[in-house]
Amino acid sequence: MSCQDWPEPIVRVQSLSESGSTDIPDRYVKPPAERPVLPNSRINGDDEKINIPIINLAGLDGGDENARREILGQISAACREWGFFQVVNHGVRHELMDDARENWRQFFHSPMEVKQAYGNSPKTYEGYGSRLGVEKGAILDWSDYYFLHYRPCSLKDFNKWPATPASCREVIDEYCKELVRLSGRLMKALSINLGISEDRLQNAFGGDNIGACLRVNFYPKCPQPDLTLGLSSHSDPGGLTLLLPDHQVTGLQVRKGDNWITVKPAKHAFIVNIGDQIQVLSNANYKSVEHRVAVNSANERVSLAFFYNPKSDIPIEPVKELVTEESPSLYPPMTFDEYRLFIRTRGPKGKSQVESMKSPR
Repeated sequence: MSCQDWPEPIVRVQSLSESGSTDIPDRYVKPPAERPVLPNSRINGDDEKINIPIINLAGLDGGDENARREILGQISAACREWGFFQVVNHGVRHELMDDARENWRQFFHSPMEVKQAYGNSPKTYEGYGSRLGVEKGAILDWSDYYFLHYRPCSLKDFNKWPATPASCREVIDEYCKELVRLSGRLMKALSINLGISEDRLQNAFGGDNIGACLRVNFYPKCPQPDLTLGLSSHSDPGGLTLLLPDHQVTGLQVRKGDNWITVKPAKHAFIVNIGDQIQVLSNANYKSVEHRVAVNSANERVSLAFFYNPKSDIPIEPVKELVTEESPSLYPPMTFDEYRLFIRTRGPKGKSQVESMKSPR
């Protein structure tokens, strides 16, 4: 099927939420096996429960070699055991993080005609959207979103970014610039921990010619949160993801073995996770991890997912330093352009894509 347009008329989930209906449409009801176990959705500061690691990055680039080694060790353990971790003291201003989130919250509460002017299509996904994938009759997720490109510069188009509220474009621009910088620091740490030169993964991504984009998720209140998901289970197709979660309402759940762990965000932390491209480059030393989003009936949620990706036309395959006779290459070369067609066509489907790529042994 052509990816030029959506297979059915788009329904905005926010409109469904605000309609006052006590039942969600059948299009959003997940099969029983995919329905969430709902946590207490308010962040209550209860640190007793299990959570993904929280890593303090202060000292990562400093002169104290022992402190640096300690931080690198924490990142290495988190990548191997979880594929997810939170970072604090990361160098991004807290005011900028709060401004970015609140600008987007204001955008999603703008009049519908303002938002519809940015309505997207599956050709590029840029703009205001309400579904992933183009399968007719697919079960949909309980969320709206906004997707935009930041890098490469040839794809960055301010006219496709919201002009409402007035400060939105300026704030987005500064926010993305800071996250490109932070992503570069994390890429160095991942390379060092893999025992390869510190710029090796960055160079495999295209050096300075990387891709970077932002997907802002809006999860409206849901009258039947036990029947649906805000975002279905998936691993991220790109390189690294840096998520700015809602500071008041939880929802992100990470797969750990057979369990789903609800992430409790630390204040002004970013949640970092490994994407499929890093799994491929590392020859599965690091693995991307399935995650999903639960919704709730009492509170809406806003989160900002920043995707740091390879240049889209470079073939991505395991770096040669990590391929040996004992650890042969697990994946054939594939560009990110080819790779992301899967999620853009079929929508989020667990880890089925990266697993299906493995070379026959």
